[in-house]
Amino acid sequence: MTAVIELRGVTKDFRTDRRSSTTAVDDVTVSVEEGSIVGVIGYSGAGKSTLVRLLNGLEKPTSGTVEVLGVNVGDASESALRDLRRRVGMIFQQFNLFTSRTVAANVAYPLKVAGWKKADRDKRVAELLDFVGIGDKAKQYPRRLSGGQKQRVGIARAIATDPRILLADEATSALDPQTTAEVLDLLREINRRLGITIVVITHQISIVHELCDQVIVMDGGRVVDSGDTYRVFAHPRAELTKRFVAAVTQGVPSGEALSALAAGGGDLVSVEVNEFSSEDVSAVFHRHGARHSVVYGGVTDVLGKQLGTLTYRVHAEDLAPIVAELRAHTDVVVPAAKVRS
Repeated sequence: MTAVIELRGVTKDFRTDRRSSTTAVDDVTVSVEEGSIVGVIGYSGAGKSTLVRLLNGLEKPTSGTVEVLGVNVGDASESALRDLRRRVGMIFQQFNLFTSRTVAANVAYPLKVAGWKKADRDKRVAELLDFVGIGDKAKQYPRRLSGGQKQRVGIARAIATDPRILLADEATSALDPQTTAEVLDLLREINRRLGITIVVITHQISIVHELCDQVIVMDGGRVVDSGDTYRVFAHPRAELTKRFVAAVTQGVPSGEALSALAAGGGDLVSVEVNEFSSEDVSAVFHRHGARHSVVYGGVTDVLGKQLGTLTYRVHAEDLAPIVAELRAHTDVVVPAAKVRS
């Protein structure tokens, strides 16, 4: 696969006064392949927004190399950066629409800047508005639109000039869950049909596991985890990644929850579910004649694959061979209570 974005040892410092500075991005090395959907996730202050500004050339690195579509951003002239930005679309959290222009005029703006003839602009705008599902809103003004409709306008504008990369900076943070799901479907369709590489900047774990096939986890300006989304979430290396995963799955019971469950009798066994399905776990229990039920936990879907932790209450004469068989399938079985031997 061809890399359309390459960051090698990138650091970005901002001077706070004459004697001191703060590091927003710290020695970051990542690669984004053409046609992928990559999520950059982290809490506020992680360096995500600075990373976006480095990618679209609004900031230049203090050290290291930022290469986007073959352009070295740090060494590029203003003319080269303007050309690059025409090939890198951008959608924003607060939409950034011209309130005094119609929907059609908002979408047409980058085409006008690029020198398109009016007839060609009008045709392209009509096609784009139909594509994003708001063809009937062309003559309306942004103030008459819902948040989801405004973001559709922003997306249409961002892809108007056929960019190869689309940067989405917290693009769904201002939207309700249903509208967020619709926007994610649209981004997925843009990637599938148009082949545009999409980089999603977010603090929402649900966005990443529903949309992105690759993930970059940032904390304090550094990349602490990265790679295939399912692999990163199924086997997180960093504590921050583990916290993100725990936000969508309940994990293993502890403290009062564990005490309350233990009081209900039987043995508690917590099974981390990844590509080893919950149906297979139940089959193991059935083969050993063990009564069982799920009493705690949660499973989420990561790009069509299950991921999470389920805790079972198990009634069996001998739990040890059951746990041994489970462990033969996966090394992520965690007994929550003592296994009788």
